[in-house]
Amino acid sequence: MPLDFTAIDFETANSSRASACSVGMVKVRDGRVVDSASWFIRPPLGYDDFHERNTLIHGISRADVADAASWRDQLADLVAFVDGDLLVAHNAGFDMGVIAGACAASLIETPEFSYACSLQIARKTYALDSYRLPVAAMAAGFEDFAHHDALADAQACAAIVIHAAARHGASDLLHLAEITGSRIAAIGPVAKIQAVAAG
Repeated sequence: MPLDFTAIDFETANSSRASACSVGMVKVRDGRVVDSASWFIRPPLGYDDFHERNTLIHGISRADVADAASWRDQLADLVAFVDGDLLVAHNAGFDMGVIAGACAASLIETPEFSYACSLQIARKTYALDSYRLPVAAMAAGFEDFAHHDALADAQACAAIVIHAAARHGASDLLHLAEITGSRIAAIGPVAKIQAVAAG
């Protein structure tokens, strides 16, 4: 199987994971980036305050998202871009928490996604003092990108996984996860079923 996946990154308006205000996605086919997409998101009501600290980090303000589609209205476009791929994110628990949190806040069901974490993969691939995204991306040869821009961060995440797969001789993302001892996890209906079965 080829190295196919979609890398994803979110920025949030405040400390709540439900407050998604931007998404970036990068589609990889056979180890090469073939498509990308990004857009602003109007966070769900009640989670739409922009905290100064967050705006200082990513530069997005309430004015930037005033005319953006809401989470509820843009989710179908996100799902369509992913198109059944395994997702990859750096510190994936955060980004998957954004999807689940924003869906819960919007009173809609969380879509089913399986995912891997490029942070876990990086820890088993490189010997670094830090595994923060800019440092891990530099180890993968992806430098000087606009950290905390959602699309740039997704591109960096994709670069890490592509480089790690080549370094480990992994044929696909599942093989890479196996080699690095990284977990393929899930959110959405399948995750609920697995949790019930495990309990």
